[in-house]
Amino acid sequence: MSYKFHSLPCLKGLLGIILILILIPNIDCQFHGGGVKSDPLPPRTGKTVVLGFRPAMPEGEEGGIIRNPISGAVFMAEPIKADVADKMTAKLFNLLMNYEGYELIDLDKEAGISADLLSSGQGVNDIETFKKIGHEFSAETVMVGYIYRWQERKGSDYSADRPASTAFDLYLLRAEDGVVLWKGKFDKTQASLSENILDLRTFLRGKGRWMTVEALADLGLSDILGKSFPDEYK
Repeated sequence: MSYKFHSLPCLKGLLGIILILILIPNIDCQFHGGGVKSDPLPPRTGKTVVLGFRPAMPEGEEGGIIRNPISGAVFMAEPIKADVADKMTAKLFNLLMNYEGYELIDLDKEAGISADLLSSGQGVNDIETFKKIGHEFSAETVMVGYIYRWQERKGSDYSADRPASTAFDLYLLRAEDGVVLWKGKFDKTQASLSENILDLRTFLRGKGRWMTVEALADLGLSDILGKSFPDEYK
């Protein structure tokens, strides 16, 4: 698929902004078009092992259809570098530290788990293993997610031949039996405001520029957590 986005998003959508601000002052600024989906967060829990993000498809494989080992859902995926998953895991952990009610366990800082299980490849990819890790740390829950797409923009802040695009999901599992207590998903390709006039929030938070894929993923991760955590957790 070929993309051509040579115009600055803010210039293309200037008229749209004016109309929105005049006619719809109370516009809902959340992502639209399937960008962010997340369940209500369950009641406060005790220890949570933050296993973090894994590449849904590791480097060296050919992109295609994969089945999520937790939900069983089928997704299109492409090879993801291990360091991408590691960076996203670090950001997830830092965000979770802002919320009360969770005693977080960072596996990267704990002994007793083999290097294979700590890798960002396919080492940890089944519910039975997640349950074992939770049991080892006497944790009530395990948080794990998968990255399916990570496409960097081609171009600059002001002119892009291809926009940034990413897709990932996140799960909170009960360690006792592997039941999914909560899940969130982000799947988005940045578009100019004139192409998606309802996506004002992305436009404003991106400062009218074409974002890098990391910046887009940061917004998505913040939103799937921010939409789900009740105020008393913050």
